[in-house]
Formats: sequence, structure tokens, C-alpha cells
Amino acid sequence: MPEAGAVAPPGSATSMSDGPKAFARWLRPDRVGAVAIALIVVSVAWRAGLAARGWFSQDEFVIAAQVLDARLDPDFLLRTFNNHLMPGGLLTAWLMVRLAGFASWPWVLMLAVGQAAVGVAVYRLLRDLLPPGWGLLIPLALFVFSPLTLEVSSLWLVGLLLLPVQLALVLAVRAQVRYVRSRRRRHLAMVALWLLFGLLFDPKALLIAPLLFLLTVLLFTAGPLWRSLVTAVRRHWPVWLLLAVLSGSYLAFYLTRPARALDQVTSFGQAFTFLGDLVGVTVVPGLLGGPWRWAYAGDGPPLVDPYPVAMWLSWLVLATLVVATVVRRRSAARAWLLLACYLGLVTAFFAVTSLGGVLGPMVGTVPRFVADGVPVAAICVGVALFGLRDGGEEPDTPRPLPGPPRALGSVVVGRVAIAVLVVVGFGTVWSTVKFGDNWSTKHGREYLATTQAELAAAPADTVFLDTIVPDRVVAGYFWPDNLQSHFFRPAERQPEFVEVAELPVTFDAEGRIRPVRIEGVKVLPGQVSDCGHLVESGRTARIPLAAPVEEWPYVVEFGYLSSGEATATMRLGEATREIPLRSGLHQLYFPLAGAGEAIEVTIDTPDITLCTRLITVGRVVPAS
Repeated sequence: MPEAGAVAPPGSATSMSDGPKAFARWLRPDRVGAVAIALIVVSVAWRAGLAARGWFSQDEFVIAAQVLDARLDPDFLLRTFNNHLMPGGLLTAWLMVRLAGFASWPWVLMLAVGQAAVGVAVYRLLRDLLPPGWGLLIPLALFVFSPLTLEVSSLWLVGLLLLPVQLALVLAVRAQVRYVRSRRRRHLAMVALWLLFGLLFDPKALLIAPLLFLLTVLLFTAGPLWRSLVTAVRRHWPVWLLLAVLSGSYLAFYLTRPARALDQVTSFGQAFTFLGDLVGVTVVPGLLGGPWRWAYAGDGPPLVDPYPVAMWLSWLVLATLVVATVVRRRSAARAWLLLACYLGLVTAFFAVTSLGGVLGPMVGTVPRFVADGVPVAAICVGVALFGLRDGGEEPDTPRPLPGPPRALGSVVVGRVAIAVLVVVGFGTVWSTVKFGDNWSTKHGREYLATTQAELAAAPADTVFLDTIVPDRVVAGYFWPDNLQSHFFRPAERQPEFVEVAELPVTFDAEGRIRPVRIEGVKVLPGQVSDCGHLVESGRTARIPLAAPVEEWPYVVEFGYLSSGEATATMRLGEATREIPLRSGLHQLYFPLAGAGEAIEVTIDTPDITLCTRLITVGRVVPAS
């Protein structure tokens, strides 16, 4: 027991009084965090509504059909889809398609959960990187409401690939920041884990490794750039070695997978046009609330199409922001350089993989190609505006505004900043609303709804010849996945497709059932009176076409008059097909993939003759 009058140890009274204060601080609500969560919830709910207005698009129909044909095994999970090695995405798609088919709500829910996870991860990263305060909400709002990520939150296949990549990027950066500050191995392990997680969904996660290197050099290493580079390599070599081994192993495995040839750049002009579109037309306006106007792209997500005046104004605003932050804060220049370097990596990635194909001229105006750059932009804008939190390599204090009337200058700058934020906010709302209007137009949804109603009302013996769906539903370059037999696999009601039929039907462009007509090349008139072309058992009749046909999967219309039941062999070049014949006058339709100048007909049954005047080689079209 202490003696009377003894002096309490220094700090004991303070410690006792600090207890209630600390408890009160712990109970005090985190107002910034509450607003941040509210921003994330509003963004997720709004975008879920936009996603629900849309539906499946071209790639989704293709992968849905492929999933129903595949077993869940390594051959399926480790194959490439449009050159994407995406075992995590294929596993999720396999489960979702088999569970829900063409139902849209599970996909909307999946996208909403993914957006919420990435939004929370971005906020936690910003809290680690930036000084505490209301300023955290500016880069957070830039990310969660950016029009550049609307495609990621609306199109389920894009979200299935890029939301995990965004999440992996953000969490890998957070783990790297903690590793650089503490040098603890568990953070190094998390860097590797999140890189591997991103690579499960898309090869673009390979860009995480150079991003972490650039981030460490530019934001967490002091001194001139060259010295920062050497210091970062020497000081943090374990993480670079680990990232190099993981990325190199993944790339070596990826190159062993069967894939179509990469599209190559055909000219420097094409590369410069792509760079101008990607940065000048897509990224810069998108970071400031653009593009404000979208170009219609059928059932797929729209392309950016900003107003020229607004685009140039966005460049002016960004240039002003860069200059103002660089003048005021030392770290701002390095933050902007980090963003420029990452956009350079993205540009190089797509210049190598996607620029020279059929869709090459449009690549620079597709916002999903820079969606992973939006969290990087949020980081860089936050650092440029507010500097790094304690624990950065170089102390960074704001420089005073130049000139004697500092208070007046601060007021003017503040008012201008508020005006810019209001304009950017209004532009973001406008761009998002216009995207939703564009995205709600879905020909595939209308086509499927019509076909399902038609099938419900059709007689039970209705049979179809397999042909393609309209290009606006699934484009022709997806063949054979644009065939109706592929498209309808996940549907509730499916047509009965047959190889040979007398009275087949097909769907017209709107999805209504119509009789079949063959549009193509007919045979020349026969020389046998009252018969046309005569075919007898034991002899092959060569019936010339009006024009030669090239190799293609055709459908043949064959009208004949037979003396009895028999089996006949039809040949077009190297392609053959056996068809059944019935006594009397009939008309058959069947597929025959081949090429040549004539149709050859051989009756395999003895003592049968037939006459024909009608043979057409071509494609199936609905009769009017």
C-alpha cells in the first residue's frame, strides 16, 4: 500500500484520465468511414440497377453454350477463351450457367458483391496510403462512380474477369505498402497470393508485378529516379524475385496453351491512333466524369464518344490539376508519373495482343480495357492531392501558395476546386444515365423471348434446321457458336433440330417461326422430257450447278419424284450424305458441307428411278 502523501508516478494520473477518453474515442463514430460506406452502397445499388436493365451479350451467349458441353476438368478450366487463360472465370461460369441458365439476377448479384468488395478494398488502401480526413472520399468517389468501370459492373463476363483483377491489384498494392513499411514476410506472402488470385481470372493481372515495382520506386524510395531505382531493387529484392518467378512461370504455361494467333500492329499510325484514343478520348475524359456521350455498339456495351469541346476541356482541367499539385507537393510529380507509366503498360499490353484484329480500330474506345487503371488513378490522384501518410520514405509537406495574398488565394483555389468537383459529379451522373439508356437495348433478350413464346405455341412435331442466329444477337465471327443449336442450349424451351426433314422451319430475325427457304445456287435445267434430271439405280447422275460453290457448310434443298422407297447418296465435292427417299413427290432439306461444280446423286437401292428439277445449294432463310 502506498504511503500517505506519496507522489504518484509520473503519467499515472494521465493514464487514469486517458482511459475514459480513449474509450470515448473508440465509441466515437467514424464519420469519414460511414460516408465512405454510404458512397460504396449507393454506387453498388445504382450499378446493380443498370446491370438489371441489360442482359447477356455476344460473348456471354458463346461461353454459356460452351459450358453446357464441357465437363468440369482440367482440360476445360485450363483452356483459353478468346486468348484469355481464366480457370477461375470458367469455373464460376460453369457453376452459374448450370445453376441459372439465362436468368439474370444471379449475375447481377455476383457483380454487386464483386463491386462492393473492390470498393471496400480501395477505401482500406486509401486509409493506409493517405493522411486521414475527408480528403479520402475524393479518390474513393473517383473510383466507385467512374464511368470507365460501368462495363465491368454491367456485363457479367467482363465483370467475371476484371473485378477479381481489380481486387487482386488493390490488395496486392496494400500488401506491398505494408511490406515496404514493415519488411514482414507475411505481407510478402500476401503479395504473392493476390497476384496468383488475379492470374486465375485474366492474364492482364501480369501487370500487377510491374505496378508494384513502379509504386515502390516512385512513392516509397527517396532521391533522384535512378538512385530510387537502384535502392528499391537492392532493398526489396525478395519481392521482385518472387514476382518474377510467379509471372514468368505463368507466362511460360500460358504460351503452351492452344490459342489463336495474337493480333499484330500493322503500322505506326495505327499504334499512335490507338494511343490517342485510349488516353485522350477514353482515359482523360473518363477520369473527369466523361465520356458524356456513348456510341451504340449493338447488344454489346457502348463505346466512348465524347463531345470534342468537352474532351479538350477535360484535358485542360487535368493539365491544370497536374501543374497545381506538382507546384504544391513534392510527391505529386511522382504520383502522376506512376499513373502515366501504368497507362503505358496497359497500352503496350493491348498493342501486342489486340490491336491488329478486325476490332482493332475500336480498341482504344473500349472502356473495359482501362478499367484496371481506375484504382491506380484513384491512388495517384489521392497522393497528388494529399501526399503520403506517415511511413512514406520521404517527408512530404504542402508548399505554401505563392504570392502575398495567401488567404485570398486559398479561398479562390477552394472555390474553383468545389466548382470543378460539382461539374465532374454532374458529368459522371450524366454519363452513367446515358450508359444505362444505351445498355438497356438488348436484341438478344427480345429474340429469345419471342422464340420461347413461339416454341410454346408450336405443334409438338415441329422440327428445325440448324442455322445461325442474327448477327446482332451473336456475330458471325463466333461461328460455330452462333448456330441456333448452340445458342438455345441454356434456354428453357429448345427447338428440335434434325439433319434431314421434309417440312422444317426456322426462326426469322425477330424470333418468329417461319417455313424454310434455301437461298443459293440452283442446278442447271435437265434434258430429260417431263423429268429434268433422271437418276437410276446403279448409276451416278452428275447434275451441274449453275455456278461453282466454295467450301462451306451448306444446306441442300432437294425436290424429287421417286418410283419407290430407297436410300440415295448425295455428294458435293468430297462431302457425302445418305438420305432416305419415299415413293412419290417430295422435298427434302439437309446439310452438306462441301465445294464443287455439281451435285452427284447415287441410288443405292436396286430398281428405283427418280426425277428432279429442283436442287438448291445455299443457306437457310425464313420464307416470307
